[in-house]
Amino acid sequence: MAEAEINAARPQSTVASLISGSFGGAAQVLVGQPLDTIKTRAQTAPAGAFKGPLDIAVQTIKKEGVLALYKGMASPLIGVAAVNSLLFTSFSTAKKVISPYPDLSIAQVSAAGAIAGAVQSVLASPVEMFKIRMQGQYGKGGDVKKLRDVVGDMYTQYGWKRGIMRGYWITVVREIPAYAGFYAGYEYSKRSFQKQYGTPSIPVWATLVSGAIGGIGYWTACYPLDVVKSRIQLAEAPPKGANYIVNTFRTIYREEGAKAFIRGLSPTYIRAVPAAASTFVAFELAMEFIQKNTSL
Repeated sequence: MAEAEINAARPQSTVASLISGSFGGAAQVLVGQPLDTIKTRAQTAPAGAFKGPLDIAVQTIKKEGVLALYKGMASPLIGVAAVNSLLFTSFSTAKKVISPYPDLSIAQVSAAGAIAGAVQSVLASPVEMFKIRMQGQYGKGGDVKKLRDVVGDMYTQYGWKRGIMRGYWITVVREIPAYAGFYAGYEYSKRSFQKQYGTPSIPVWATLVSGAIGGIGYWTACYPLDVVKSRIQLAEAPPKGANYIVNTFRTIYREEGAKAFIRGLSPTYIRAVPAAASTFVAFELAMEFIQKNTSL
């Protein structure tokens, strides 16, 4: 298919957003998981453990096998459909709250993205926490816990708040600027292509580019916060005190310096392009199909 009419002819319903978001979430996981594993290990490995992202990939494949790059995929595959469905639905609702008119400014779109990011954190936090704890296990076979064991251990030892929902508030703090940048980047690029073509219908490749720009905007806006989140969610014990986010920042900076906050950034940017692009293409094409072929 050379082109897809990306812009829907009628408003997106909540049900259509939920279904389309599920397709977008699944596409994101399948495309981006190997580079996400490299990113997580770069963020959380002791300083000096690896020479860089390429060394992480080589050592992981050499010692654990190529499938180790897909560690932790079960958690987002199970949950990311719901996470992205909530994200897209919250975004659609936030846009309506911000303005009753369909033509929002980029600033308004960004604000709607920030609201949506905060809302979907309630699902994103546990999904990502279990993913990170799976990715942070080195070894293979019997040396690695299965997802159900990781979930069971966290709940048994720490309960719901300090176990299952560990890192919730740092996830909220991360997602607000992240999705502001995500949607602003995507919408700006998409509108630029629409202006260039003189029509709301743009080629699929243009949606891919717009999604990639959105992904880069996401990580540029939040990456140091993501490093802090990974450390908190992978730590053996729950964080202590109301200021645990600030305290974790200080500890990382004091012990490892400012460079620690950008460790793993290069594979993250590389991953952002295909992962975010596939998310938006899958969402937009699913939405187009639903609106053309159903009454949803």
